Amino acid sequence: MKTKTLLVIFATLVIIAMVAFVAYFIFFPKKTETVELLTVSESAQKEPFELFNGKNLDGWGFVLKDSTVNAGKVFSVKDGWIDIAGEPFGYMYSEAVFSNFQLHIEWRWPGEATNSGIFLFVQDDKKVWPNAIECQLHAGDAGDFVLLGGSDLAEFQLPEGEERPDFPKVKKKEASSENPAGEWNTAEITCENGSVTVYINGVLQNKGTQSLHKQGRIALQSEGKEIQFRNVRITELPL
Repeated sequence: MKTKTLLVIFATLVIIAMVAFVAYFIFFPKKTETVELLTVSESAQKEPFELFNGKNLDGWGFVLKDSTVNAGKVFSVKDGWIDIAGEPFGYMYSEAVFSNFQLHIEWRWPGEATNSGIFLFVQDDKKVWPNAIECQLHAGDAGDFVLLGGSDLAEFQLPEGEERPDFPKVKKKEASSENPAGEWNTAEITCENGSVTVYINGVLQNKGTQSLHKQGRIALQSEGKEIQFRNVRITELPL
């Protein structure tokens, strides 16, 4: 009799424990933690930084057609911006190499609007006309692509039977969106996985794809007459 009573008590306790266990999960469900995940682009994209520090030309190298000329007489800093004389021909190039990036840059002609360019994906050949894609800044043609030194884009189509010109061009899409000489212009250039997109003063002027090279240096050209640059700012994008 005593044993039977103990068994009944034990069974009752087991049932009570099971009911309590089930009730706990019904009335007090486990809270799930929400983890906020960043996308690849959000986590990998870097902060913009100044490619030109506004004080000197540290971080830049120079190439001139006439190597006897002191580069400091052609490329200098005046009033916080880059001043390029235009003669002799040549360019200043970033010592750093870039692949996927957004480039913001402003330029103006202090006098007559003539000719210059922004070189992208510059290869290490140190020629006056290096292997690079030029975003043309020639007055009236800002936004054209010029394929220098054997560089290429899918948008350049050579007519059958013709020889490739020395300076193949991919013309811009719209009429000139440049400001008059003396006023500042803005170029916004995105290079991503071999594609190059150019906005001039907010107007989409050109897009090229399948660049032969997908990384290289950035350069500012001396060609013609005086030109000035400021706010040379770059943001690296995810690879």
